[in-house]
Formats: sequence, C-alpha cells, structure tokens
Amino acid sequence: MSAAASATTLLPVNAMLGVVLAALLLAAVAVACYARFVDDRENYPRAIAYAGLRAVVQLAVVALVIGWVVRRLPTLLAFVLVMYAVAVRTAGRRITRNGTWWWASVPIAVGALPVVALLVAVGLVPLKGVALIPVAGILIGGALTATVLAGQRALDELRSRHGEVEAALALGLLERDARLEIARPAAATALIPGLDQTRTVGLVTLPGAFVGMLIGGASPVMAGAVQLFVLVALLAVQAVAVTVVLELVARGRITRPR
Repeated sequence: MSAAASATTLLPVNAMLGVVLAALLLAAVAVACYARFVDDRENYPRAIAYAGLRAVVQLAVVALVIGWVVRRLPTLLAFVLVMYAVAVRTAGRRITRNGTWWWASVPIAVGALPVVALLVAVGLVPLKGVALIPVAGILIGGALTATVLAGQRALDELRSRHGEVEAALALGLLERDARLEIARPAAATALIPGLDQTRTVGLVTLPGAFVGMLIGGASPVMAGAVQLFVLVALLAVQAVAVTVVLELVARGRITRPR
C-alpha cells in the first residue's frame, strides 16, 4: 500500500473531518465553560477556542509555504528561527506578564540548539527542510513545554512559600540558594510529562513520529529507532531547559509582578 493510500485510510481529508473537528472543539469549549475553568491568568474556554482556530490558520499557511521554504538553506534557517521566536514569546508570556518574559529565550535555546547542532554535525539530520524542520520543531516544542511548566511552578512555589525563603535568608543562605531550595522540587515536576511519555511508549501510546514513518512506508524497526531517538533527545532537551529556567528564577531574572 502506498504512503498516500495509507494516510487516506488513517484519516481521510473531507467535509466530515471538518465537521468532527468543529464538534470536538465546541465540546472542549463547552466542558471548560461548564467546569468554570477561569483564573487570574487565563479564560480557558476562550483560550481553547482561540487555540483551535489559530491552529487551523497556522497549519493552512505552513502547508502552503513549506514547499517553498525547504528549497533554499537561508529560508530554511529563517523558518526555524521563526519557530524559535514564537516559542520564546509563547513560553515567556505564559510564565510572566512583566518585562522579564524574554529570558525564556535562554532555556529554550540552551536546551534545543546544542542537540539540533549535534544531530546536524554528525549527519543524523541533514540540512534539508524535510528532515530539519520537524526535528527542530519537536525539540523546540519540548523545550517550550518544559520551560513553561518549570517557570510557572517555580514562581508559584516561591510565592506560596515566601516565608520559608525569608527564614532561609535569616539563617544565612544567599538569596539564590534559598530560592533554589524552595523552588527546585516544584520545577523538577516539569519533567514528568516527558518521563511518562517515554516510559509508556509502545504500551499506552504510539507517538506521531512512529506512526508517521509507518504511514510513509518505513519498516517498524526504522520507525521505532526514530521514535526512540526523538524521545531520548527530548529528555535531554527538557532536562537542560528545566535546569536553566530554575536558575533564572532563583537569580531573579524571571519574576512576576508583585
């Protein structure tokens, strides 16, 4: 069976697909409204609707321009840079609303860039759009998720346990060390989603890279090897991102308005 035929069998792109997607999005919004998922940071029903509609527009645009982007190395690298910039803006504004949000650029870059560079240098990922863009996207996305979770949880912990930070300072600890001791356990929980995904792969879920390669005609062994590479690379990227964002929070580089 050809790749096109396999993809069509898995998920035919027709009017029914659009109807089902719209119904699922409306259901998600309705459930969030019923549960009153609203706090001082986010109106989640509205965020769900916005995210779904935005995804439609963005994927439509990417589908139109991706073929042109991958033809030249400068446009390819520019596209990856745009991916990084959007990730920084998204992560930073999710963690804090003040001017320190741009520090989110550091953990995302330090986490994802060395891994991408290493993969290109050793020849595992060629400088071609068909390979570089999805790999870079997966790693940048993993760094984004880890940065957001670690940053939010570290700052939440410091706010709720402010008295313990003051007590540690009174005992003679430096401010960085005191904040680290309080925030570290909460920030480390940002690694849990990646750990659970890696632990359960093949038993609970079959991730996108594995399924996509099978649809594309690759052997199960090749698809499994690529998926394993993605999962292990993500663990490395996320561990670095969490460590860096925790250090930035402890040093007061990333803060929240009082």
